[in-house]
Amino acid sequence: MASAARIALSSVAPSHRQGGSTRALLTPSSVGTTSGFLGHIELAPQECITEHYHPFSDKFLYLIEGTVVVRVNDQDVSLEQDEALFVTRGQRHRIENRGDVSARLVFQIAPLAPRPELGHVDTEPVPHPQSAPPKVGG
Repeated sequence: MASAARIALSSVAPSHRQGGSTRALLTPSSVGTTSGFLGHIELAPQECITEHYHPFSDKFLYLIEGTVVVRVNDQDVSLEQDEALFVTRGQRHRIENRGDVSARLVFQIAPLAPRPELGHVDTEPVPHPQSAPPKVGG
C-alpha cells in the first residue's frame, strides 16, 4: 500500500439511493483505510439524505457551501458554510437542504463497522432503493 493515496471526486460514481449525491472517496476498497472512511455529499435545493444511523460509527460533517438542517433524533440543528457537526454513533440523522442553492458537505465515518453491510441502518424509506449504496468495503 502506498504511503499516500489520492482520489478525485470526479472519479467516484455517486450514489443516489438515500437522496442527493453521495460519494465515498477514501475507503477500505479504494485506498485501504482501516479506521474509517471519508466522503462527499451534494444536495440540490430541497433535497435530503434520508434518516439513518450508524450503529458502530460516529459521523463527522463539515459544510463546504450552502446551508443544511441536520435532524438528529428529531431535533433540528442548522449548519452554515464552514461549520462542522459531530453525530454520535447510534443517533438517527437526516440531512436536509431547505434552501434555494446547492449544499456540499464532507463527511467522515469512524470507526469502521465489523462488516460494510452492518455500518448503516435506514430508518425511513429511501427515494431510490434500486440505486447501489456508496461503495465502502469489499
